[in-house]
Amino acid sequence: MNIDDDLEKLLKNLPFFIYQHLYNYSNREKLIEIVLDLGRRPEARFTTGPEYLSQRIISWQDIDYITKRISKFSGENRAGIERTLHRISCIRNRQFLINGLTCRVGRAIFGTISIIRDLLESGESILILGKPGVGKTTIIREIARVLSNEMEKRVIVIDTSNEIAGDSDVPHSGIGRARRMQVPKTELQHKIMIEAIENHMPQVIVIDEIGTELEALAARTIGEKGVQLVGTTHGNCLENLIKNPALSDLIGGIQCVTISDEEAKRRGTQKSILERKSYPAFQLAIEVNNVHSWTIHENVESSVDLILRGNFNISQIRTKKKNEKLLINYKKLQKDFLVKNSRFLNQEMISIHKNWFEMDKENSLGSVALKNTTLIIYPYSLSKNLIREILTKLGDKIIITTQIKQANLIIGLKKHLRQNFRLKNLAHKRNIPIYTINQRSIYQIMRLLQFFIS
Repeated sequence: MNIDDDLEKLLKNLPFFIYQHLYNYSNREKLIEIVLDLGRRPEARFTTGPEYLSQRIISWQDIDYITKRISKFSGENRAGIERTLHRISCIRNRQFLINGLTCRVGRAIFGTISIIRDLLESGESILILGKPGVGKTTIIREIARVLSNEMEKRVIVIDTSNEIAGDSDVPHSGIGRARRMQVPKTELQHKIMIEAIENHMPQVIVIDEIGTELEALAARTIGEKGVQLVGTTHGNCLENLIKNPALSDLIGGIQCVTISDEEAKRRGTQKSILERKSYPAFQLAIEVNNVHSWTIHENVESSVDLILRGNFNISQIRTKKKNEKLLINYKKLQKDFLVKNSRFLNQEMISIHKNWFEMDKENSLGSVALKNTTLIIYPYSLSKNLIREILTKLGDKIIITTQIKQANLIIGLKKHLRQNFRLKNLAHKRNIPIYTINQRSIYQIMRLLQFFIS
C-alpha cells in the first residue's frame, strides 16, 4: 500500500517545540492526532498509544499561533489545511474562545480496498459501518478513486466536512477523477445528495457519515433511481442500525406487526414481532473491525430478517495477512447443525420440480456421488432461516456447513450463483455438484433435499 499523508504541511503550522519533536520522530506514520489543550502538555496519539510531546504547558499564545496560520473554522468548529486531508477541530469555552485543538492527520492510502475489490465490481450499493477512527473515510476515499479511475465510472463525492477530498476548492488527488460537491452546512447534506442526481448524472454517489433520518431517506431515494451508493455511518455492527430509528431506513426500516396464533406458535414467538418494512437502500454491508479484518454481509435483506427473528446467520469475514494474501472465513452458526427426525414430509415431495436448474451439466441429478452417507450441504444466497425450518423437518442425514471443502452438495439461488465464478471453479475442482432454484421457496428446497435423502 502507498500512503500519502503530507504530514510536513501539518507540522509547519504547529509551535516550533512541537514541530521539532515530531519531525525527528521515527514512527510518524503511526500518528493519528495531536491534542493541544490550554494549561496542559501537548499530547500525540499514535496507533500504539498516547505520548506527551514536551514538558512545556500549552498557552494562549500557542493556540493563537496555530489558529492564525490555518483557515477559518466552520460552523461545525472544523478547519483544514490547503491541498491536504488534515483536519483541525477546536473546543471553545463559554465566551466562545478557543481553548483546545485536535489536529487529526489525514492520509490517502492507496490499495486499502483490495480486500473488497470484487464487491465493487458487482455494482451493488455498499454501506460501511465502524466505530470512529477505524478508517471509514479513508476507505471510501479509495473506493471513489478506484471507481472513477480504474473502473471509469461517473463518481460524485458528497463531502460534508471536507474530510474526503480536503479543505481547498481543488479536491485532493486521493479521490482520483471523481467530482466533489461540498456541503455548506451539515443540515443541507440531504439536499446536496438529491441535487447531485438531478444535475450531474452520476453512476455512483459516495457519502460520508450518514447520520440523520433525512439523509437516510435521501439515500433510499438515490438507490431507487438506479444509482450505486457507497456510504458510511457510525455503528459497530448491523444490529446497531436496527436499533437506531433514525437510520433503520438504510436497511429497510423496522415495523411492529401482529401475526396469527398459529404462526406465532410455529415460530415460537409472541404475536407482536418486528419485521423489515421494505427493501434496504444498501444491498451489501461491511463492518470494519480493524484495518485488516472486515465482516461482510453479502445480503443485507436476509441478514436483517434473520437478526429480527433471532435466528442464526452466516457472515463472511475477510482478513488481509502480512503477505498481502486474502483469507476468507465464515462465522459459525448459532444452532447445532444436526437435526432431529420429523414426520411432516410426504412422499409426493420426492419428485423433481421443473424450476430446479443444474449448473454442472456433466453430472445428472440422478447420479450425484456423495462423499459419505451423510448429505453435507453448503447453502449459498438462501435465507438461512428457510434452511433451518427445513432441517427441523428432515432426518439426521442432513448437515449444514459453512466450509465449501466439507460439502458434497451446493444449493443456492440461480441469479446469484450464475455470477459467482470463484465458487463454481472451486466446486468443479472438488467435484461438488451445484444445483439452483429460481425462487426462495421452502417447498422447492424441501423436495430437492428429500430427493437426495431418498
